[in-house]
Amino acid sequence: MYKQSATRLQSLPKEQIQAFIKSFDTVLTDCDGVIWLFNEALQGAPNVINRFLEMGKKVFFVTNNSTKTRDEFLVKAKSLNFNMTRDGIISTAYLAAQYLKHRQFTKTAYVVGSQGVIQELEAVGIKTIGYGPDILQNGLASFVNDELKKNPEVGAVVVGFDEHFSFPKLIRACSYADDPECLFIATNTDERFPLPHCVIPGTGSIVRCVETAAERKAFIVGKPNPYICEALIAEHGVDPARTLMIGDRCNTDILLGANCGFQTLLVETGIHKEADVQTWLNSQDPEERKLVPDFIVSKLADLLEYLE
Repeated sequence: MYKQSATRLQSLPKEQIQAFIKSFDTVLTDCDGVIWLFNEALQGAPNVINRFLEMGKKVFFVTNNSTKTRDEFLVKAKSLNFNMTRDGIISTAYLAAQYLKHRQFTKTAYVVGSQGVIQELEAVGIKTIGYGPDILQNGLASFVNDELKKNPEVGAVVVGFDEHFSFPKLIRACSYADDPECLFIATNTDERFPLPHCVIPGTGSIVRCVETAAERKAFIVGKPNPYICEALIAEHGVDPARTLMIGDRCNTDILLGANCGFQTLLVETGIHKEADVQTWLNSQDPEERKLVPDFIVSKLADLLEYLE
């Protein structure tokens, strides 16, 4: 009835809101912009998440941030008073490791990424190379002729967020990915992180660089790719029809919900607001229509009065 209708949840009668809450057993929620901002919990968010858990609902924090391990996210969650466990943390670094593990990958991965990816890969026994700065010391010709030595053990390229991304890293990544037998995986395609005084390019910017040079597309494990859904069904028995996806970004969080058959709830404490949704709501483009959430609330804490 309310599928992709962008209905203001609080405009409904209380009994309908409570029926909505009873309609899902599993909650997937984005992190930044939904339950916390940087290192501070959003007001009321821990109360809502902890109440979901008390009600017996499965709760998963699903983040496209690949810079940290699940253990590091868990430490942060607990410090902000979320009563989560390690099994409830789904990061793209973890998903990349699980993807290779399930494919029984035994070679070495060349990683454009942060420590989070390295540690999650090594936790499942996968050797890695590539982490850290890699700069052009003596010019391009010297690098290509004297410094570029391809490791024959590399069988996968994994691309995540990398503050040390450089031209040498781009050359190495696309040179390995140029081999069609080499697996090519990316954590996510978030384009950018706008700050008040600048724009920080996101992982998607790095992924597009490597894809362009390699002339092939990466397999994306993060939102909005339905691989997350496949992993949750396989590992936790999640029923998509009784799952709610909560997010602040429509082209990752809400689109994931549309791709997986989840119910969706947009909170306006992050990237997208109701005004953005109105553009897609009136669109004739079916791809843009998939960006429209089922429900909208101003903040996650708006749910609290209906969870008592």
